[in-house]
Order: sequence, then structure tokens, then C-alpha cells
Amino acid sequence: MAKLYFYYSAMNAGKSTSLLQAAYNYQERGMQPLLLTPRLNTRDGAGRIASRIGIKAEAVSFDQTDSLLEICRHQHATHPVACVFVDEAQFLTRLQVFQLGEVADRSGIPVLAYGLRTDFQGNLFEGSQHLLAWADVISEIKTVCHCGRKATMVLRLDSDGKPVRTGDQIKVGGNESYVSVCRLHFKEGMAERSSPTLPFADDDQDDPA
Repeated sequence: MAKLYFYYSAMNAGKSTSLLQAAYNYQERGMQPLLLTPRLNTRDGAGRIASRIGIKAEAVSFDQTDSLLEICRHQHATHPVACVFVDEAQFLTRLQVFQLGEVADRSGIPVLAYGLRTDFQGNLFEGSQHLLAWADVISEIKTVCHCGRKATMVLRLDSDGKPVRTGDQIKVGGNESYVSVCRLHFKEGMAERSSPTLPFADDDQDDPA
């Protein structure tokens, strides 16, 4: 039985690299993958998935109003699809996540979705929320904070490199706009390494309300 997979991480953990490598593995064995990318993702150019290390591939662009089930059915009727890959899956709608489940359940085609879990305010994206709820397999792609801890959160930066706490949830950008950090440095708004701090210096300090 085909499954719906969700691979999540903070930014710059290699999600697109992993996606492109997995898609290449299918192609190398003579099987046809279908790559999907939201049109909201303008960073890599329309209809393209690109990684930070320089590899890229053409993909089918979609809007939040498009039916991914119909796109997959159309593509499969033209050229049999062995696996569906979705980049920037945090931008999916609830309905589109359901549709990807239908692709796996009704068409028997595995679906691998890659995306961020939370936004710059620490809130779940709509697509990630429902992938976490409905995916058969959930896997974390790990990266590190500037302090060496595992990075699980994302800070948005202004033009001066200072953390921003308010604004629209979706703002496409790269290293100039976002940095991945651990939970501690997310709370402290520390986007880069400074002099080390000693956690729990005050043993009598109460937990925050």
C-alpha cells in the first residue's frame, strides 16, 4: 500500500537536496517521478526546485486553489508516475493535503512531501499541521543552530539582520531573511553566535507564565 510521507525541518536542513536525490533515484531506475512546487515559492523561479548546493530540477507549479489529485491523475495518464514529490509543503492547504492522501490511497502512488514545520512566530503552517495529522510516515531532517544544538525553529530577519516577530506568515526568502536556531535562541531572538550564556544561572527563577 502506498503511503503519504512528511519530511520536515527548520530552514537550510537540506530538504530540497533530499527531495531531488530521491527523485533522481527513481529516474535512474527508469521510473518517472512527478515533482510539484507551489507557485508561492518564487525564490527558485517558476516551475523549479533548487537546492543550496546547486542541484535543481523542473517541476509542475500549482496554486493553493488547484486540485493536486487532478494534477496527479492528468500527469499519470500522460506518463505513468511512480512517485510524487512535493517541495515547500508547508504552503499546502488542508484540502490539498487530503488530496495527496487520496493519491496514495486511491491511486497507489507514494507521495513524499517536504516542508517546514513552523513559521517565524513558532506557529504551524496549514500544510504542515495537516501533514503531521494525516501522513503515514513523519520524519525529521535535522540541522544545527549556531550554538551547536539541534535547530528546530526559524527566526525572520530584517534588513539589518535583527529578528522580526510580527508580520505576514508567508514571506519568501533565503539566508538573508531567515535563520534556523534552537528553541532557546528562538526565544532569546539570537540569530548569531555571541558570548556563551549559562542557562539556569538563577536556580530560584520561576518558569515563565
